[in-house]
Amino acid sequence: MASAVDFSTRTGSRAGPLTTEFAFELPLGYIDGSGTEHRHGLMRLATARDEILPLRDPRVVENEAYLTIILLARVVTRLGTLDNVHTGIIENLFAADLAFLQDLYRRVNQEGHTRALLNCPACSHEFTVDVAGGRPGEL
Repeated sequence: MASAVDFSTRTGSRAGPLTTEFAFELPLGYIDGSGTEHRHGLMRLATARDEILPLRDPRVVENEAYLTIILLARVVTRLGTLDNVHTGIIENLFAADLAFLQDLYRRVNQEGHTRALLNCPACSHEFTVDVAGGRPGEL
């Protein structure tokens, strides 16, 4: 589901392809007007334009917190069967799903991946999990 562009031949600095889209699964899911649940989606990497243009939006000028809604609506390219993810959809997500997408946005745009390093509280063993989601128990 995730797409990659290989820049290694042009720049010589990357060891492999650059992942530009990240599949995810919402913890709760968006329920549309007909009662259909949408949990699986795609988020693409943000561009400088994605982060700059919303700053001029009157909704952001009036309420800074709205920036998150506009940013997520720009970079979430699919949610379940919905190809047109817009601010109205993001506004109607459950708070847990909004927090999940905010964290995913930060991870993929600042760290370049969806993995988190965790420590077992019982034995202190370190392991990584993909926070983008998957089936319960999958690592």
